[in-house]
Amino acid sequence: MDKNSDIVVGQTAPDFTLLTTDGGEVTISKLRGKKVVLYFYPKDMTSGCTIQAQEFSAIATEYVKEGVLLFGISPDNIESHIKFIARDSITYPLLADVGHTVADVYGVWLEKSMYGKKYMGIERSTFVIDDKGKLEAIYRKVKPEGHAARVLLDLIK
Repeated sequence: MDKNSDIVVGQTAPDFTLLTTDGGEVTISKLRGKKVVLYFYPKDMTSGCTIQAQEFSAIATEYVKEGVLLFGISPDNIESHIKFIARDSITYPLLADVGHTVADVYGVWLEKSMYGKKYMGIERSTFVIDDKGKLEAIYRKVKPEGHAARVLLDLIK
């Protein structure tokens, strides 16, 4: 069975606790009552990830107006995330999934291929969790450009 098919819309979002760039921790199960958008991205300060982070930042206040908590997640450490936030004026918290444990659970740590070389990495993906803690939407193999706006439009439909 494909690892990606292990997590599906309608199931309870897998719980986790990760360190966040605002100095605390985020535990998904403690966010019940709020809608949450988690987006997984490969690496801080790379071209596609920067585009995606900046696009989410540009409309982050719209997510707030909709009552949605927004978090970016990558295997980078907190120090790297803090530099990324400072460099690119990111306006929401990033979570450090060092060791990619959460990415494994969400099925986004996969074998990838570039220029014929195979390696393990993050498949750019986004998960929308409803206020009851259930997965409401899953976006896989996301292209950075326009994705933040697409997710927001889907949320307000």
